[in-house]
Amino acid sequence: MSALLLMMRVAAPRVAPVLPDLGARLRPGDSTPWTILFVLTLITLLPALIMAVTPMVRLMVVFHFLRQALGTQTAPSNSTLLGLGLVMTWFLMQPVLVQVEQQAVTPYREGRVTGWQAIDQGATPIKAFLLRYAREKDLALFTAAGQIPRPNQPMDLPMRVVMPAYMLSELKSGFAIGAVLYLPFLLIDMVTAAVTTSIGMFQLPPVVISTPLKILLFVIVDGWNLVAGSLLKSF
Repeated sequence: MSALLLMMRVAAPRVAPVLPDLGARLRPGDSTPWTILFVLTLITLLPALIMAVTPMVRLMVVFHFLRQALGTQTAPSNSTLLGLGLVMTWFLMQPVLVQVEQQAVTPYREGRVTGWQAIDQGATPIKAFLLRYAREKDLALFTAAGQIPRPNQPMDLPMRVVMPAYMLSELKSGFAIGAVLYLPFLLIDMVTAAVTTSIGMFQLPPVVISTPLKILLFVIVDGWNLVAGSLLKSF
């Protein structure tokens, strides 16, 4: 029996210890868990970030006003307008994203900067874009509300002041563009209502007649091209 046990011990292959390798993988300096946590948090906040630091707010407000002015409550659908807004947002933000890639993402991948340094460097081109379209009045409002000392230059303002000021400015711009778009269609509604009332056509609502006329006019003048071009030129 002892000879048999001795032969089994000699024939059994040696298994390399796995504890040291496991300890190396779980060493305190491993940043993989923090990277996963950061990515998951970023994905959760991505819709709010898109609305806060991109032209998405202005685009969606203008599209909403346009649909209301045309009188088509569900056409185009919300998903269609959202897709168009996302594509136009990506087109407008592409130069900013290229700067973020060059100043923050590439140095972080190469290990030249830490995660926090990459965030600070990547926020600089985004802040410059926001300040380009944020009104001074809105910046002053949130600076006073946050009791922040007056900065030497706008780039010294923190993002918690720049982002809400930018969103307020974009809302104002979107409402202004939407009001201008609304006027021609409102004129058609008024003329249609006046004509139908004058000829005594009370059985048929004026909106039933004005809606096809507005859609026809919008198609004849190539309205979507004009609206998209005007929005792109406003940035």
